[in-house]
Amino acid sequence: MSVAKKDYKRITTKTLIEMKENGEKISMLTAYDYTMAKIVDAAGVDVILVGDSASNVMAGHETTLPITLDQMIYHAASVVRAAERALVVVDLPFGTYQSDPKEALRSAIRIMKESGGHAVKLEGGSEIKESIKRILNAGIPVMGHLGLTPQSIYKFGTYTVRAKEDAEAEKLIEDAKMLEKVGCFSVVLEKIPAKLAKRVAESISIPVIGIGAGNGVDGQVLVVHDMIGMTHEFHPRFIRRYMNLFEDMSNAIGQYVDDVKSQDFTNENDLY
Repeated sequence: MSVAKKDYKRITTKTLIEMKENGEKISMLTAYDYTMAKIVDAAGVDVILVGDSASNVMAGHETTLPITLDQMIYHAASVVRAAERALVVVDLPFGTYQSDPKEALRSAIRIMKESGGHAVKLEGGSEIKESIKRILNAGIPVMGHLGLTPQSIYKFGTYTVRAKEDAEAEKLIEDAKMLEKVGCFSVVLEKIPAKLAKRVAESISIPVIGIGAGNGVDGQVLVVHDMIGMTHEFHPRFIRRYMNLFEDMSNAIGQYVDDVKSQDFTNENDLY
């Protein structure tokens, strides 16, 4: 059953909790630059994630690990300048929060002050509890991230579905409850069984955003370049492509090259 959308002029962390209470699903997409963020925001997306997936999408790295805090701040500042309605959440990159709560706070403060972002996202559960608490105590909103956590890819050794075994599933549930208890406003669940994700969403009062976690959660997130078909090599089952922009752009650029070579561009129709 569809739920009527409320016309929110600006999305906040409080808005997302209200949306969950009202049964309205939350839409979330990534963006890493001003132009894309402007389009995403104007289309009505509720949350823009400045993801450390910029390491893959924008820089061509194999994993999310190489991206730096300075680079995340650069991307986030570009997105914030474009966003008029959406809540902008910024990933804390690998190495900026895992081992030292004080370093985690310094990293989060830099993101908030230098980019103007509205919240930060951290991967992990009980292992990073003290870092999360330190950031929250400073008044910085935190979104959690459980399940497949790409910053730990070398620990997992694979991008396959997580929490299929009972022990890992129970830990994930406990971690989600912990994130709610310490004060996180939301949590992302990535690549876990749909039944488990639904169970988590029903067991906590904060919104649960899924990616590859079924439709029993409170919202969905995708990498925008995957959703519009720019990253054509990468096509996991949980991604729905709404465009084939790789093909469209390739054809357009190829036509431009042909027109230049044949001297059709520019011609008299292109002149002022």
